[in-house]
Amino acid sequence: MAGRPRGVEDVVILRAAAQVMGRLGPSGLTLAAVAREVDLVPGTLVQRFGSKRGLILALADRSVRDAETLPARIRGEHASALEALAGLFAEWMAPMVSPETFAHHLAFLCMDLTDPELHERALAVHEAQRRSVGALLAEAVSTGELHAATDVEALTATVQAVTSGTGLLWALDRRGTLVRRVRDGLDAVLAPHTATTPLNPQEDLEKR
Repeated sequence: MAGRPRGVEDVVILRAAAQVMGRLGPSGLTLAAVAREVDLVPGTLVQRFGSKRGLILALADRSVRDAETLPARIRGEHASALEALAGLFAEWMAPMVSPETFAHHLAFLCMDLTDPELHERALAVHEAQRRSVGALLAEAVSTGELHAATDVEALTATVQAVTSGTGLLWALDRRGTLVRRVRDGLDAVLAPHTATTPLNPQEDLEKR
């Protein structure tokens, strides 16, 4: 005998949980708050996830899956690897629409750093993102968008460091939007490596 329809799918609940997380932070992320977001009773979430911790772990697992599948979709939406890279960072930063939401996401990251189960998942997201950035940079080298001599591994690490640090600076000085600031930082990091930029001043003089 077939079971009853689930009504609201888990993916919808997890999306709502992420929205509540951004608005209210760790203390505000409760089963009751998420249930209100999707018009369910808290008992339904208990049946699905067992507890608040179960919900958080499910949300972390979803983040890992998204980190692995999102890059292919974003790449298909852009003509070049570097534009896809910018689009990927825009997608990653989009939920942090205000310094307050950034602070709430940062608070959850602090949980990830101290909780072994959450850290495992956070590290998996980080590694998936690193691979995605590296793959797009490598493609940009192969297609001539970046200099052939570009150290892709080193540039990948620099891109991740600069874009992550930009979020903290933006949350402090609150100038512009996070997506715009990250794009500007990304452009600044990539500029010395682009095919239109001379490798060094001497090469520029020789070409003249």
